[in-house]
Amino acid sequence: MRTDVTEEDGDRAVQSHVPEPRLELLMETEVTLGPVLDLGSTPYGHRRIVPISGGRFSGPRLDGVVLPGGADWQIIHPKGWVRVEARYTLQVSNGDLISVVSQGVRHGPADVMAELLAGGSPDSATYRFRTAVTLETSSSDYYWLNHIVAVGSAERAPVAVHQNFYEVL
Repeated sequence: MRTDVTEEDGDRAVQSHVPEPRLELLMETEVTLGPVLDLGSTPYGHRRIVPISGGRFSGPRLDGVVLPGGADWQIIHPKGWVRVEARYTLQVSNGDLISVVSQGVRHGPADVMAELLAGGSPDSATYRFRTAVTLETSSSDYYWLNHIVAVGSAERAPVAVHQNFYEVL
């Protein structure tokens, strides 16, 4: 971190030149979902597992399909908000594979959260669904994904999650 120290009237002022982050669209995704597996109350909270059955993604630098076989492991907290952790695999149009881990929170007013948990599709402006995203690959074409910071903004549809991933610059 570069700092410039100045002295004014005997006081020290520190000016920082830390860059402000920006977001750049990485990809738009549609992840299709299978039937919810409701495990009920566990020692960690009310657990649900939502299988991932497929989907697609596209962005300025990559596009392809979401492979079936992943899932979203959810903990529903007593006040209705949901902690999510989705793990799944993308297959880029050239055949390369990318592992995705998306961890975050979905929360909003109690009636909106109840509608979401019942499989409804309320207006995405009425709740917040945000994630921190880790991408991992051995692909030489997409190796740059291993060292980016990414975040997601999502909405839940009845049988899919639509999520935009952004690279933090």
